[in-house]
Amino acid sequence: MHPALSSLKAGFHPSPLVRIADPDLPQEIELWLKRDDRLHPIISGNKWRKLSHILEDALSSGARTLISMGGAHSNHLHALAYAGKRLGLQTIGHIRGERTEPLTPTLEDCRNWGMELRFVSRSEYRQLRQYRKPDSLPGIRPGQYWLPEGGAQPLALKGVAELVEEIEMPFDALCLPCGTGTTLAGCIAALGGAKTVLGFAALKHAEFLTADVESLLPKPCPRWQIVHDYHFGGFAKTARELLEFIHRFELTQQIPLEPVYTGKMMYGLYDMIAKGCFTPGQRIVAVHTGGLQGRRGFNAVNAG
Repeated sequence: MHPALSSLKAGFHPSPLVRIADPDLPQEIELWLKRDDRLHPIISGNKWRKLSHILEDALSSGARTLISMGGAHSNHLHALAYAGKRLGLQTIGHIRGERTEPLTPTLEDCRNWGMELRFVSRSEYRQLRQYRKPDSLPGIRPGQYWLPEGGAQPLALKGVAELVEEIEMPFDALCLPCGTGTTLAGCIAALGGAKTVLGFAALKHAEFLTADVESLLPKPCPRWQIVHDYHFGGFAKTARELLEFIHRFELTQQIPLEPVYTGKMMYGLYDMIAKGCFTPGQRIVAVHTGGLQGRRGFNAVNAG
């Protein structure tokens, strides 16, 4: 491992696996939560899992600048900007949409950590999605390294596989939120069809994610699907019942959630369990993918 990356990794902590004891859950179903939000106070959850091997590759190739893309509340860019600062690398973020002042708390952090913010139109942003390889971005210069949206490239799957390896107890189903589908692909590949894997789409009209996940898998795998019923109107959209669920969950479990990814997944899991979608006696492991910095954009959650 590159010495700079080894130094950064020294600040990480093991990710605990905790049982969710809740009277609203039937006793014949076990629900556990892999608390990847506890990995690091800033680069938590799947953000670190996806970045770890990508950063190693970038450093090993002599990269001096990391370039990527995301929205105004992007967990990925937030993690990348911090990692870049710690590793002594320049960072550039292509931000979807027009610049607004004040900046979102996420982008303010990114700027404070030295990231150059470049705001692009939504049509330009869509075009950027086609570039996947580190050197594929048009006009990229020597010493620059391109990361697609959310770090969606094959090296990300290696870091996600480490998450799966840490779950040492037997289980029947693994559940996780789904944005770009990269973390989902990593879990599917790591399990190789040995367990059921469910991804909970955080955005509306996300049927395209199935093809995106399949494109990342090294080989076809069975026993996985994407659940599309709990997006609450679209990416970063919320509803009163979701925010009330998160507030109650945090009060009873003392575990923070955010309403973009993990909050929606947990709401969906509770609903599916109540509807009998899981067989009695099954043990479910859900993944808390971190990204709690995104809570700052939702006053209703903060007020709770």
